Parts: sequence; C-alpha cells; structure tokens
Amino acid sequence: MHPTEMQKSVSVQVDSDFALLLPSGAYEIKKMEPRSKLRKVILFCLLLSLFGMVAFGYFCPDQVCALSPRDRVSESLALSYAEAPGRPLPDVMAQPGLSYDEVLHDDFRFDLNAHDVMVFLHIQKTGGTSFGRHLVMDLDLKRPCNCQRARKRCHCFRPHSNEIWLFSRYSTGWKCGLHADFTELTACVGGELDRHEGSAVHRRYFYITLLREPVARYLSEYRHVKRGATWKGSRHWCQGRTATAGEVPPCYTGESWRGVTLEDFASCPWNLANNRQTRMLADLALVGCYNGTLRHRSADSDRVLLASAKRNLAAMAYFGLTEFQKISQYVFEETFNLRFAVPFTQHNATVSGATLAALSPAQVTRIRRLNSLDLELYEFAKNLMFKRYAMFVVRLIDYIPAQRHGVGRHAGSTVARAGDAHPPAQLARPGAVRVC
Repeated sequence: MHPTEMQKSVSVQVDSDFALLLPSGAYEIKKMEPRSKLRKVILFCLLLSLFGMVAFGYFCPDQVCALSPRDRVSESLALSYAEAPGRPLPDVMAQPGLSYDEVLHDDFRFDLNAHDVMVFLHIQKTGGTSFGRHLVMDLDLKRPCNCQRARKRCHCFRPHSNEIWLFSRYSTGWKCGLHADFTELTACVGGELDRHEGSAVHRRYFYITLLREPVARYLSEYRHVKRGATWKGSRHWCQGRTATAGEVPPCYTGESWRGVTLEDFASCPWNLANNRQTRMLADLALVGCYNGTLRHRSADSDRVLLASAKRNLAAMAYFGLTEFQKISQYVFEETFNLRFAVPFTQHNATVSGATLAALSPAQVTRIRRLNSLDLELYEFAKNLMFKRYAMFVVRLIDYIPAQRHGVGRHAGSTVARAGDAHPPAQLARPGAVRVC
C-alpha cells in the first residue's frame, strides 16, 4: 500500500468514530423572510468595512499591523475540536503540538537549534521510565544532556543556548503534575516553559508517548499499588481547576492501599487504573472533565473518550509500544532524524506476565472488561504503528537505489542518513521492557 493511502485509511477510521457521536437532527434550519431594505443596509456596511480594511492594510506598516505569534494562537483557538484535534483548551494560551503528518513533511526537521520542544506524556507502567532515561542519556547529540545523579535530573539544553528542548520527568520534572495527561499537558507546557526560561517564546511542540498491552499494564499497576504506591501528587487538572475528592474519590482509606488483593483492586468502580491509557490520551473536556464520568460511566461518554484518544494518538508526532522495542526505536529515529547510541532491549519475561499466568480465566475476562476501551485503543495503536514502520521501510528501500544513481532526497529527509538507519530484520516478538 502506498504511504499516502496508509495515512488516508487511518484518517477515515478516526474520523468515522467522531461521525458516530454527532446526533442527527441536532440543528434546525428555519427559512427567513426576505427583507430588501435590511439587506441593502447590510450590503452597504459590508462594502464600507471591506474598503476600510483594504485601505488600512495598504497604508499601515508591516511592523505595526503584523499579527504577533500570540495573536495567531488566539485565532487558531477559535477552531472547533473536530477541526483542530489536540489543540489546548479554549481558556489557555499555548501552542498546539505538531501533527504526525506535519512531522513527515519533506521539509521537516526537529531543530534543536531553534525553539522545538519534545513533550513526553508518561502513562504509568508503560515502560516510560526506561524510555525517559534513553531520551536523556542515550541520544547521540552535539550537546548531550548533563545528568546529575544525586538529583535524578538532567539539563537538556540546546547546542548554543540554555533553552530546554525536552519536557519530561528527567529533564524538567513533573512541572504539570505527576504523570500529567493530555488534557493537563496541552494546557500547561507553554506557560511552564515561559516561566522557567523567563520569556514567552514561539515554540513548536512535539508530543510523544508510550502504550502497553492493557492487561499487562493493569496487572503491573496493581502490583505497584500493592507495594504502597499512590500517585497522590497527581492533580487531575481540567478546564482551569483540579478535580475534587468527590469527583475522583479514593478506593481506600488510610495512607495507601498496601497489600490490596486483586479482587478488591478490581472491585473499585472508580479505580483510575481502569482504561487509564484511553483517559490519559483523551481530551477530558469533551465529557465534562471528571464531573461524574468516573462514578457514572455511560456508553456515550466511553465512545467520546475512545474516539478522542484515537484521534490524539494518531496526531501525535510519535508513539511507541512497550511490546515492540526495536520497532519503536526505529520509528522514533526515523521520525526525528535522531539516533540512540544504544539499542533498546526487549524483555519478554515480566512480573506481570507471571501474575497473568496464575490468574483464572474468569479473572482475566474481568480485567479485559474493565479495560475494554484500552484494548480497542491498543489494537488501533498497533495497526497504526506497523503502518508507520512499513512506510519508513518503503521510503528507505526507494531511497537507496536512487542514492546509488546520484539522485536522492535532500539532507533534511528522515532517510537521508540511510547508512545509519537499519530497520529491524523482523518484527520483534511481543514482550515488555523492564517495567515489572
């Protein structure tokens, strides 16, 4: 299949999900009686306004009349969500992330010397800790990140300035909240970077994330909570405020849920572990944030969340899958034209895998039901990632013969460094990075 056709097939699938959410007969169009005098007055006013704008644009100097970057942002926020997926909430002045289609444009290059920022959306128990360390420790850069072991923090500066190019746990810390989700990050990143660097800069944001097979991820989170983890520092920020205790009630009393059984863990109806990946990738404002969505789930709200998560994931600059480390690494390197100094390692044996093997069929069925949205999202992500991987391989195959004959893409192409880009010999067997 041609790469363009691949992209179209993904777009059709995502857009069709949103089409299902539009109720028929939502708008009524009424016929208006003609009013000739009123029309003449309106027409005259329009012509007068048009003449004024033309004259103003002709005589006004460019430095006075040109839109500032922030004005352009205000203009873009007038677009509806369907027209501009992944854009920040209307009450926040921030730049949206670049879409995957924009990233693949022939003129694209992630520019460390400019104002490009990579934003890592870290979902719990997906292997994000290992991937985050790869980002700050293993990328082949002119100016590598400077890591301080005592603080578990790295300074990831641009080659010729002290501006930050990576927004992640190990580079900036949890500035938008512990494990901030899509809704929180898009409303927060720009303002936090402005405060950190002391000035408002026109930046380009490149959102990236990792997903994991939902049953394995759920069991991994269960074991983490059983050991005493709580993630109490999470803000659950949406539309200008944090969620209340009534909207996100705890599943336990006391300091933690240490020692919880799997039965009790799965019995809490508002457990945030359920469908966590879908919720963290969706625009929660579409379902009223946390106002009743956890306590009173409905088929309609589930469809909205899943469709939004699919759309945002497809528009992200990059996402990887924990079960396919080699392919995830290759797609990242070809997308950003950056190389890791070490290969990613595939660990097929995990603690959650051992836990899964000990479960009864009824327990597995229950976990799958609790994470039905995540299961559908993961299948969508897996199909999309393999299409992206195949597209890069096809571009590489097309590029190499052309290069031998002295014809090739320009240096900014994602396959320009074909000698350094070697796709995995075969699709990696499903496994998991070291995430327990």
